[in-house]
Amino acid sequence: MLERKFRLVVIGVSSGGVQALKRLLGALPADFPLPLAIVQHISPDAGDGMARLLEEFCAIRVKEADEQERIVAGTAYLAPPNYHLQVERGGLLSLAADGYVSYARPSVDVLFESAAAAFGRTLIGVVLTGANADGARGLKKIKDAGGLAIVQDPADAFAREMPAAALAATGPDYLLPLADIAVTLLRLAAAAQPGKKVADV
Repeated sequence: MLERKFRLVVIGVSSGGVQALKRLLGALPADFPLPLAIVQHISPDAGDGMARLLEEFCAIRVKEADEQERIVAGTAYLAPPNYHLQVERGGLLSLAADGYVSYARPSVDVLFESAAAAFGRTLIGVVLTGANADGARGLKKIKDAGGLAIVQDPADAFAREMPAAALAATGPDYLLPLADIAVTLLRLAAAAQPGKKVADV
């Protein structure tokens, strides 16, 4: 599994997400060799404060996604409030103000399903803490497309409903406490960085 060359990590999170993202993104080095696209359920009028807050805790770059922005390694792109975030073939991001999906906008399912279509088996999907089922359908799409699925252990989550729904929808490749997810991403991403061995991370 570790020899696969992944190209993108997508993350879905809701209740308890700020603290979870601080811990997860904060554990990644500045030279993390993959981009990350993230949906955190957030109030429509929240502004861009979350990206600025998270970047204070992170070595990687954290920013709100822009329309038709091309993803680059070592950067985490957050869905802006009240916009669905999608990933297109070729690594471009797009934003949409379409209706709510899984009772959310931005929706984890929208991000995951678009990324699965664009990146297939080179995609890693991660479902973290949350209080609804958003992301379960999308994570199954990722698995069906040949990608890899990571789910936070519901017993370890601030809100267990979202990871529990993802776990019920599809068998993840990894079921982990939050503290182990960054280490696992580093190991998986090492295959995407020429000359870097798993033992180095």
